Amino acid sequence: MFVQEEKIFAGKVLKIHICTMDGAELLEEVTEDTTVEKLKERCLKHHVHGSLEDPKTLTHHKLIHAATERLLNDTKTVAEENLKDKDVLLLIKKRPPPTAPKMADVSSEEKKKQDNKAPDKDAILKATASLSTRHTDRTVTQHNIRDFQTELRKILVSLIEVAQKLLALNPDAVELFKKANAMLDEDEEDRVDETALQQLTEMGFPESRAIKALRLNHMSVTQAMEWLIEHVDDPSVDSPLPGQDSTGAAGAAAAAAAAAPATQSSSEESSRQDELTEIFKRIRRKREFRPDSRAVIALMEMGFDEKEVIDALRVNNNQQDAACEWLLGDRKPSPEDLDKGIDTNSPLFQAILENPVVQLGLTNPKTLLAFEDMLENPLNSTQWMNDPETGPVMLQISRIFQTLNRT
Repeated sequence: MFVQEEKIFAGKVLKIHICTMDGAELLEEVTEDTTVEKLKERCLKHHVHGSLEDPKTLTHHKLIHAATERLLNDTKTVAEENLKDKDVLLLIKKRPPPTAPKMADVSSEEKKKQDNKAPDKDAILKATASLSTRHTDRTVTQHNIRDFQTELRKILVSLIEVAQKLLALNPDAVELFKKANAMLDEDEEDRVDETALQQLTEMGFPESRAIKALRLNHMSVTQAMEWLIEHVDDPSVDSPLPGQDSTGAAGAAAAAAAAAPATQSSSEESSRQDELTEIFKRIRRKREFRPDSRAVIALMEMGFDEKEVIDALRVNNNQQDAACEWLLGDRKPSPEDLDKGIDTNSPLFQAILENPVVQLGLTNPKTLLAFEDMLENPLNSTQWMNDPETGPVMLQISRIFQTLNRT
């Protein structure tokens, strides 16, 4: 009897169940010294259609012990992997590594990103180079939009002239402006902060001096105290502010002129106009600009002359930083520009004069006082906007300006 040599010297034979990913089942008989790679090759012969000459076929598959979920090493034997009879193995194909993108694919991806990217300024200019130019005045129009606060001063200057002419035509003009002057005096009295005045008088300063110091320093206790200390030896420290000493004399003169019988209508008219002019001047003196003393000192210490410092503060509403920039810059607008009115033939000024509320307000002496005050003290605009008599006039001026400015 003839027996094959490999059967005589072969080890123990094991029956191994092989399951594939597509559900096929194989039963392979192997000896303990069979390598895992050899077992895998035998499985692939039954499972894979075609030749196994391609080495990638073997390397792209692997055997896994189903019970322990352990990956078997191709170089080890069945015994070394401790496989038992009737064990179940899984034959699976390895997941292929991601393929490197081709240069063409990379280029197309980059191109896609570039297509989705927003164009830059150069790209826009290049794309629109052949287009005709339109609306070139749009930027200029934006810069020509006027600021209300800047234009308001010009409007007020021109309205003051109109109000003076209208009020002068009133037969009772002198009496009206005497009342206006009295209102101004009353307003000056109301401006004294009682708490601030009490603080200064408790420090030992006379009440009259304290009132003067507070009015000169915009009711600031600290600045008023500094002013009082600086002027303690000033012989004119107790003299009243400009315009306060002439009220009584002017009033008496006005009363005498009113009481005296008029012989000629022309002389009466001349006297009446002179009296109105004097009252206008007195009102203007009481509302004249008062520079911030602390800002004056600070700017003069920088080397600027007192006159130009006061001009800078007047142009910039007592704002020290803005005044400094004005002094160091081109000094526009100039102090002379502050007294220039708006073009009386402009559509804006004509629209303001045609408004019934403004027309009625211009016949009220209080409106003239409000305009004068806002010219010299722009920060008081809010006060006059809230006044029941002058507020409606200011509101109409603002609305007309905004409407015409937008169109």
